[in-house]
Amino acid sequence: MTIKKSAIAAITTLSILSFTLGGQMFAAGDTFKDLDKVSGKEKINALKEQGLIKGVSDTQFLPASKVTVAQGIQFISGGLQLSLAAIDFTKAPQASSLFTNVKDKAWYAEAFINAHYNDIKIDKNIDPSKPMTKELYTNLLVQGVEKLGNLPLINLVPAKITDEAKMNPSYQGIIQRSLKYKINTLDAKGNFNPKQEITRAEAAVMLFNALEFLKSQGDNFLPVEEVTE
Repeated sequence: MTIKKSAIAAITTLSILSFTLGGQMFAAGDTFKDLDKVSGKEKINALKEQGLIKGVSDTQFLPASKVTVAQGIQFISGGLQLSLAAIDFTKAPQASSLFTNVKDKAWYAEAFINAHYNDIKIDKNIDPSKPMTKELYTNLLVQGVEKLGNLPLINLVPAKITDEAKMNPSYQGIIQRSLKYKINTLDAKGNFNPKQEITRAEAAVMLFNALEFLKSQGDNFLPVEEVTE
């Protein structure tokens, strides 16, 4: 297959998103009504206003609800606007041929396919119904950010994370980079809380922060060159 990845659509979205948040330009009826006491509500409403996330209804987001793996991958795929538009296939891909537990007609099947073909490494045997942990969501989101932004490898001084021992060792590097990119922050005690089951509000805020980071890259945020397989 021939793969071309373009960051143009994402750049446009990021520019509009930043302007919308900074100017508080939300049209009447465009905001969720259940975010009054939620940290990051402006970020969540900015994503909603740009069509990058959806609530359970037009006015309800249910910010405290826990995110499943299926919902988390939908957040990432939809928020980063991952698609197959620039990929040529001899036949349409099927989710069931890529993932053991994803049915082709599942509402989230397209999000899994889009993530996979945009080089986000998802375990073939992942269970979409399981709760999404903070470390897994961070791993998948940062993969998407780094692939989409064609980001170079970076040398960084690792942040001291109090509960580092609780992390999946294979996620440690990407979690450190998420702190550098300001997608995540540590709590007051220096904990990352890797096994914490994230809420819809937390997932949305992390997505917004990821988009803000990509926008901050400016000229470094370039399309990946064509790859032919």
